[in-house]
Amino acid sequence: MHNDKHTANQIIMLIGTILGQNYFTFRNQIYQSDKGIAMGSAISGTVAEIFLQQLEKTHIKHLIDSKHLIFYARYVDDILIMYGSTFTSSTNIQHYMDTIHSHIKLNPTYETNNNINVLDLLISRKPTSLKLDIYTSIPRWTPPSTFSPTTLSSTSSQLIDYL
Repeated sequence: MHNDKHTANQIIMLIGTILGQNYFTFRNQIYQSDKGIAMGSAISGTVAEIFLQQLEKTHIKHLIDSKHLIFYARYVDDILIMYGSTFTSSTNIQHYMDTIHSHIKLNPTYETNNNINVLDLLISRKPTSLKLDIYTSIPRWTPPSTFSPTTLSSTSSQLIDYL
């Protein structure tokens, strides 16, 4: 692949065309999204990942470099943040994250009794370390007759006051 301005402009133009034709169906009605990209679109995951990586590069990296955040990791749209209480607070982090982009709001889950569930992990804070264990929120086997899907929040974050 060529890494030149012409190629970059072509890619930007193609993505703009795709985003301009961003249609989705809901209850047998066809809609065109005025912000973002329709979930389930073949390119939605790629566009979202590019967007989030740029957002992290411009708004999160300096917090890690300055040690305001001890640890930051993201898997798709689930974020784990560990911070030192001598440098910042959960309120400051939440406020900052909510001001980064007007259409992105984090729904934090805070640790309780030194434990927090992140994806399929249970992270326990010990005096000098973190302990990881498997976390399951539903039984490993659910009879098909009792299964009902649940709605997940589109963006969530977990905050741990590590120090």
